[in-house]
Amino acid sequence: MVTVSWVLAGIVLAGLNVLLLGTAGFVWVSNYRKFRTSLLLGLVGFAAVMLVENFMTIYSFVEWGRLYADSTFAKRFFTGLRGIQFLALASLNYVTWK
Repeated sequence: MVTVSWVLAGIVLAGLNVLLLGTAGFVWVSNYRKFRTSLLLGLVGFAAVMLVENFMTIYSFVEWGRLYADSTFAKRFFTGLRGIQFLALASLNYVTWK
């Protein structure tokens, strides 16, 4: 049986979220420069806020990992949130690049 490091899984998922936000954000910024619509500006703002949130998550998992040391539930819960966010961002990237 494979032992899962929930903190490491959370860091990896947050890193993947940063990559997804970066690629979609690149498209949204390029399109905003071309079309100047408020929807694209909103998507650029969304990407910026979510990037900050994911960088803060990576920092918290690295620096405060011992905070969750006694709670497997907390590790699984916060890693699960990163996984749900990954699925949402993957679908958003799919429609952005399609």
